[in-house]
Amino acid sequence: MAVDPRKRSRVLLEGTDRAAARAMMKAVGFSDQDLSRPQIGVAHSWIGTMPCNWNHRKLAEKVMQGIRAAGGTPIEVNTISITDGITMGTEGMKGSLISREVVADSVELVARSHMFDGIVTISGCDKTIPAMTMVLGRLDIPGLMLYCGSIMFGRCAGSEGPFAGRNLTIQDVFEAIGAYNAGKIPLEQFKDVEDHACPGAGACGGQFTANTMATAYEMLGMSPMGWNDIPAIDPRKEEVAFESGKLVMELVRQGLTPRKIVTRKSFENSIAGVMATGGSTNAVLHLMATARDFGVKLAIEDFDRISRKTPVVADLKPWGNYTAPEMYDAGGMAVVGKRLLEARLLHGSEKTVTGRTIGEEVKAAPEPAGQQVIKPLAKALKSEGGIAILRGNLAPGGCVIKLSGQKKYSHRGPARVFEVEEDAFQAIKKGKIKPNDVIVIRYEGPRGGPGMREMLHVSGALQGAGLGESVALMTDGRFSGATHGFMIGHIVPEAAERGPIAAVRNGDTISIDVKKRRLDLEVPAGEIKKRLAKWKAPKPHFTTGVFAKYAAGVADASVGAYT
Repeated sequence: MAVDPRKRSRVLLEGTDRAAARAMMKAVGFSDQDLSRPQIGVAHSWIGTMPCNWNHRKLAEKVMQGIRAAGGTPIEVNTISITDGITMGTEGMKGSLISREVVADSVELVARSHMFDGIVTISGCDKTIPAMTMVLGRLDIPGLMLYCGSIMFGRCAGSEGPFAGRNLTIQDVFEAIGAYNAGKIPLEQFKDVEDHACPGAGACGGQFTANTMATAYEMLGMSPMGWNDIPAIDPRKEEVAFESGKLVMELVRQGLTPRKIVTRKSFENSIAGVMATGGSTNAVLHLMATARDFGVKLAIEDFDRISRKTPVVADLKPWGNYTAPEMYDAGGMAVVGKRLLEARLLHGSEKTVTGRTIGEEVKAAPEPAGQQVIKPLAKALKSEGGIAILRGNLAPGGCVIKLSGQKKYSHRGPARVFEVEEDAFQAIKKGKIKPNDVIVIRYEGPRGGPGMREMLHVSGALQGAGLGESVALMTDGRFSGATHGFMIGHIVPEAAERGPIAAVRNGDTISIDVKKRRLDLEVPAGEIKKRLAKWKAPKPHFTTGVFAKYAAGVADASVGAYT
């Protein structure tokens, strides 16, 4: 059956009864010819507050040129963004996860209301990437997502100290804060890291949350394989932006929508990609939220099941040696996909937006001779993936631990309890955290925060202070993808919902056993029950406005999902 490429916009713009709509479009420069073509949204998150999305308007213009060249009419849509790297460690971080919903909601509202026939979404920082893909599943109109690309790595100007001579990312700045506070580096070296870690446009340069999700959505099939890998300042980024405009027009003409492409097996491919690259724990909540918007059932157990059989083959920061631009030079995510296909861990017949299967995409990709970033299967860095799901009497609903850079699989020690992230940071800064401690940061979940803040300010301080290998940290909040160390997040139920984490007291012994997938408080069940019976909900941080709205509207704390 023939596909009408103007199925949606025809209702809005065609016929004498729609003259008023056309008149308003003509007021901003659209012609009759423009309005007779398929109407294609180009949604992005350019904002003047960060480097992550700095090139979005430039990329959007290239996408629009591609759409025009292929016979469509582009319509630019702009929305907001919150950067984790700048707001980290402050009240501002409470808005980060909430912004994912606001971005997806705002693009969805415009696309539905203005009846776009297709859409290209451009993403950059951590939350815009899932948001700009989630909305594709919601709308289910022909479309794709293009990531604006990683920032390049930086280099110190000086030659002295632990940060000199390495390829810097924002992770190094957070760790330099800890090193400076612990008296391990002088102010001059500290300032050198600050001044040179972020050299230009693009999202944070390791396999942190942004690059984790960008590569995960290539594996999902919603971004063309290899296009997201291209760094932000690489001239080829603008070339693929133009090609994105042409590609969406092909999808429109075919009537090929996201839900016709993406299946449960596609999500399993995406998860395998996260595990093989030692990616961010945030992939758990973002992929679950994405699956929900695509109408696909996904559970946290799926992540653990896939992780147990997926080797880590990419040697990437925050725990490894290389940055995202170096990963691109090594062949990018397609080479990782080759490894997964070789190991029979990739569903190679799943579709992608290019019209080719994921198997065809990865088989066709070249691998530079002698590259050191992506290891062969025989030399895998770890036999199992970078994330595990734990349960136990402290997390009956589950929690997430990042294992990529871990050499140990258990920890047992006394609890050091903090009701807010800032207090934990100050304790580290003042030297009050000791080896073997288990730092507990609670009331930072989706409802309790509200907003489920990331804890890179704390985890970075621990690494910089030299405590990363000897201390465990657990929270009902989240961790940045730049985090490494023995860190557990997403504890469910959260403290604000009378979860067992609310019963922990200073000095209680906490046991973590990764091989058994357990997180337990060594306190009798009757005592835990008694403590929780006396628990009183803390006063809300916000009683009006957007934070109060989302704190009251938590749909599923286990995935950080809001309604």
